[in-house]
Parts: sequence; C-alpha cells; structure tokens
Amino acid sequence: MASLNIQNVEKHYGELKTLKGVNIDVDDGEFLVLLGPSGCGKSTLLSAIAGLAPVSSGQIIIDGVVVNDIESAERDIAMVFQSYALYPTMTVRRNLTFGMRVRGASRQQQDEAVKRVAAILQLDQLLDRKPSQLSGGQRQRVAMGRAMVRQPKIFLFDEPLSNLDAKLRTDMRAEIKKLHQREKTTTVYVTHDQIEAMTLATKIVVMMGGEVQQIGSPQTIYEHPANLFVARFIGSPAMNCLGGTLALEGAEAVFVGNSGLRVSLGPISAGYRAHVGQAVVLGVRPEWLAQSAQAEIQAVVDVVEPTGADNFVMLVAHGETLMARFAPGVGEPGQRIGLAVDLSKALLFDATTEQRIAR
Repeated sequence: MASLNIQNVEKHYGELKTLKGVNIDVDDGEFLVLLGPSGCGKSTLLSAIAGLAPVSSGQIIIDGVVVNDIESAERDIAMVFQSYALYPTMTVRRNLTFGMRVRGASRQQQDEAVKRVAAILQLDQLLDRKPSQLSGGQRQRVAMGRAMVRQPKIFLFDEPLSNLDAKLRTDMRAEIKKLHQREKTTTVYVTHDQIEAMTLATKIVVMMGGEVQQIGSPQTIYEHPANLFVARFIGSPAMNCLGGTLALEGAEAVFVGNSGLRVSLGPISAGYRAHVGQAVVLGVRPEWLAQSAQAEIQAVVDVVEPTGADNFVMLVAHGETLMARFAPGVGEPGQRIGLAVDLSKALLFDATTEQRIAR
C-alpha cells in the first residue's frame, strides 16, 4: 500500500492542454474515483500515474518518491483495463501468473499467489479454461486477479465495467468493493458512471476540461457541490436548477425565479446577503421536494415514471419544470400538488461564476 500525491500536473499535446494544474492527494488505503464526462482528462491522468503518458510539468509522487522519470514497470502499480487485455491462448492460470513468470518468480511463489487470488475471486474452478470459455464478468475477475497476484502498492482501474451488462456491473461493483475492504490497497478508479463513483469511492475527484472541479467524499459531492457543473453532473435524476434573483423581504431571503416562481429561503445569512439583487440559480435535488398542502409552490403533475422503489414525478410550476422523487403510487398526470422545499439542503449558486454561495 502507498500514498499518492499529484502536484501541479499538466499534460500538453501541442497547443492542446488535456490536464491543467491538477493537484490531488490520496492517502494510504483510499479508494479514489476520477469522475467526469468523456474527454475531461481522467484517463490521461490515470495513464500519467501509470507511467504510460509522461507529464508535461508537475510531479507524481508514490509513497514519497517522485516517479516522473521512473519506468512504468518499476512503479509497483497494477492496472486493470476496460478491455480485460487477457492472452486468448493462455489458460486462466497462465494469464494470472504471466507477469510473475516474466519477473522470474519461482513456481512455488506462482502457485501460492494463484491459490490466494483464486480463492478471493472465486476462480478456483476456472483456472484451466481459456478466456473464450468465460463470461464477461469472469474475464474481468481474471483481469483483476492478474493485478492482485503482484500485491502492488497501487491498483489502477480504467473503466473496467463499461463493457458489462447492467446486472454484471452491479455484481462486479460489489466484488471490487469487497476486494478493497479486504486488501486495503490504495486504488485509483476511472469512470464516467456516477453510480460507480458514489458506491465505490472513499474520495471522488470530479473533472471537466482537464481541471479538477471538486474533491470530496461521495456525500459531500452530492449534498454540497462546489459549482453548477458538479451539481448537474452528480445525481440521477439530475438536480433541479432554476434561474432567478435573490431578494430580501424583511429579514427573509427569497428566491424569485425568472418565471415568477417564489421560494422563501428563511432568515437571510451573511453569505446570502452579499448576493441580494444579483442573478442566482436555486438548486434542489428531487428528494428535497415534498408534498405539502400549505406549500407556497403549487404545481401540476405532468409525467410520472414509476421505478418500483420510487416514483419520479415531473411537475410544472409557474412554467418551470421540476423533478421530484416521491413514494410509489404518488402522483397522477394532471393532479395539483403543493411542494415544499427542504430549506436545510437547498443550494444557491452565483449565476455568473456558477460557484456555490456559502450560507
């Protein structure tokens, strides 16, 4: 296990900057997820950590040692790829031990490593099969096992579940989570899937345009997004984001939407007072809306999407479309519903900078 420090890392391809002053600290044993849309720089950063793409400037430090000029094979990291990257003519056993054989490990060391990893990943009955005889989930477990036999300082995962169907992704997420809980190996995991990020990570780095937008725990990223990009990117259904201005009525802060929608936000705070009269965006997650007969927001149900555990209900209020998460069976098209906002969680963003406004 090891710590990982990324200090002012940049990556340029001519005039194109794919990484711009990235700073991230990963503690020993953490599970860090690099999250963002395609082209945000997360895979480039993972390649830089692995030594597959040298950085243009900055430092990558593993366990206190600057590794910029150290070859990939000498960094003591192990990588699991999206495409599995298994040798098709080799059995599972030989795929698992290939790297060990190259490094000259003894037969006893290889056998002990295979026994340990096969027991953890339930590969015991598959050791004599070839990749073509395995399911997608089994192939991914073999790819993970090949990384595990090395007992590296750091695991790197490059969108390892994107080729699997929905059920297998769920199953493999659980396998990866159990693996990290058991081994405690420092892990860096790249994905564009927010569900993977939220369920696996101890720390999430949200990236966009080669820059870090926010670093924090899954709960912090979800409940206190640093800016509108993070607020809109995290969460399914997405956060309701309504444009308007912030008004002061007596001692109360009031959001006045561009369409006329009004939401009382409670006693004015110091943070909000500085933005009175300015353009703001109100952010409310679907579950932060509740039915209330006395609520100041009166809405009409437009569309109901039952999911079994919840009803996702699309409503229209003052011309604004809102998404709410209600209990099963709640909401019928055309029904009028009063909506109350959970003011302890509702967020305001500066419409110009798109940064969250501190209360």
